Amino acid sequence: MRSLELLSPAKNLVCGIEAINHGADAVYIGASRFGARAAAGNSIEDIEQLCRYAHPFGVKVYVTLNTIIFDEELEDTIKLAKQLQDIDVDAILVQDMGLYSSLKDSGIALHASTQTDNRTIEKVQWLSSLGFKRVVLARELSIKEIESIHRAVPDVELEVFVHGALCVSYSGQCYASQYCFNRSANRGECAQFCRMPFTLRDANGNIIEDSLHLLSLKDMAQLDNLERLTEAGATSFKIEGRLKDVDYVKNITAAYSERLNEICHKHPGKYRRASMGRCVYSFNPDIRKSFNRGFTQYFANLVITEHGRKGTEELVSFDTPKSIGEAVGRVKEIRGHSFNVASTAAFCNGDGLCFFDSNRKLIGFRVNRAEGNRLFPLSMPRELKPGTMLYRNMDHAFQTLLSKPSAERKVAIAMTLSIDYTVLSLTIVNEHGISITSSIAYEYQEAQKPQDENIHRQLTKLGGTIYSCNSLKIKSNVKQPFIQSSLLATLRRQAIDTLIGYKSPVEKEIYTDVKKTSDRSLIPSYPFTYLYNASNEKAIDFYKKNNVEDTTSFETQHIATTKMLMQCRYCLRAEMGYCTKNGRKAPWKEPLTISLDDGKTFTLKFNCSKCQMEIFA
Repeated sequence: MRSLELLSPAKNLVCGIEAINHGADAVYIGASRFGARAAAGNSIEDIEQLCRYAHPFGVKVYVTLNTIIFDEELEDTIKLAKQLQDIDVDAILVQDMGLYSSLKDSGIALHASTQTDNRTIEKVQWLSSLGFKRVVLARELSIKEIESIHRAVPDVELEVFVHGALCVSYSGQCYASQYCFNRSANRGECAQFCRMPFTLRDANGNIIEDSLHLLSLKDMAQLDNLERLTEAGATSFKIEGRLKDVDYVKNITAAYSERLNEICHKHPGKYRRASMGRCVYSFNPDIRKSFNRGFTQYFANLVITEHGRKGTEELVSFDTPKSIGEAVGRVKEIRGHSFNVASTAAFCNGDGLCFFDSNRKLIGFRVNRAEGNRLFPLSMPRELKPGTMLYRNMDHAFQTLLSKPSAERKVAIAMTLSIDYTVLSLTIVNEHGISITSSIAYEYQEAQKPQDENIHRQLTKLGGTIYSCNSLKIKSNVKQPFIQSSLLATLRRQAIDTLIGYKSPVEKEIYTDVKKTSDRSLIPSYPFTYLYNASNEKAIDFYKKNNVEDTTSFETQHIATTKMLMQCRYCLRAEMGYCTKNGRKAPWKEPLTISLDDGKTFTLKFNCSKCQMEIFA
């Protein structure tokens, strides 16, 4: 039976706990430094507390140390990794091969972050040869490509992104933020270059599109593809969002958890959840009600033919990088300081609504009062007209539900009480078949009346714990015994404390020496040596031992301004309907350029042999 893992983000301890309460099988969280979201750091103490909360559910905690590391930081990073190992984190995500080299024999489980640019069978095979048991795949892969990787490397766990924000460049291969703002995406400091407005020009300087968000992708939503991803071989389903607030984590985690439960129920004996516990929610999860720029399945269904791409819907949100939420209806008529909406949605005082005006600019406003479908804005937008489509990006009633305790998670256990003349023994078995037995000395006394009801009542008093008893058997080789309630309570507490503290034995992971096991032909050959992201001497030495010379990183050396800043599977030309393979001739002369408002200009190159767009400074 294959375990399916829902992996949720944790900006902080509170988000991590709520992710677990709402159905996560694992959470990933940033440490104090060296994570790919520099603004989402957490102390060792908080991560340790999260581990203590997670492990009784069988939930795992992964920590991100997935930035590139400079020489003067490597020692501190290694020390931090050892601290994380000491507090029982389940794995560390890494990008830097110098850090990998330093930790590979330590026994710490290492996952290859998506920052290591994992988009081919060969790359995953190479990482497997280094000893990585899990690889986080590039967001851009189709379901068929994921299936091909799984077939080629069946022993490697494949972690796939299923929800959240999309980077327009392959992860680990974006240098635009560093080039423009001296803020490295490989150092967790991305300045969101791709969310900015650009002007598109042809080779003659003619403006094709003026000040649009040409690189700002919609948000990924693979809720409807979870079963296909499972069948393709994915084992961990990752929600993006280590900068998102707790309400987002609650809602999105619950929505995907429910869908995974449906898949497991549909295929009993084939799949099960990776952790334990059943969640009961006080709300109906709905991904449309959390932050989103509109949804896309991205390249999940991509097919590349001689006539161009098939299976992709609109990928980009040209008009805004902001959240638009859910469509709720069109303006029917405007009267004074209020208007009617043709909609089946229920509105509430305090709702946040938005719409696009005639210039394609997103306008937002707050509902001061709602009387059915007649809405009274705090301030009437001048641009609002009959027929305008409205979106709700803040559902006040929904947010109110999420602001309160909104889920309870309980692990089902079975109890067996064994009684003889001298010993009481309580055996507890949890959902994953883990069995523990606690015993206590007992001096037999015969009861004057039946005791089963009191025994049941005392042993199943599990309030304040994460457990719920679904069966209790009483085995006795003596006549009807009398057992003091206090003795039963003590036995129950001992058994529950033992179960909470139980940790499954984990095989120590030793990463074999790449010189002995690695097929060097699998190491990716990049057109520019800085694409290896080797930012410390240990990483450089690692690549030299594997016949890759002159490695460097964009961040540590002066890079000529003609170098490539992004590699994208997203193609602006294809998105606008002018893929060279579809026979439709573009009405412009290339090369195309995009420019920011400050005048910085970038050249677009279309590498059609790889079906890839490349952005050069």
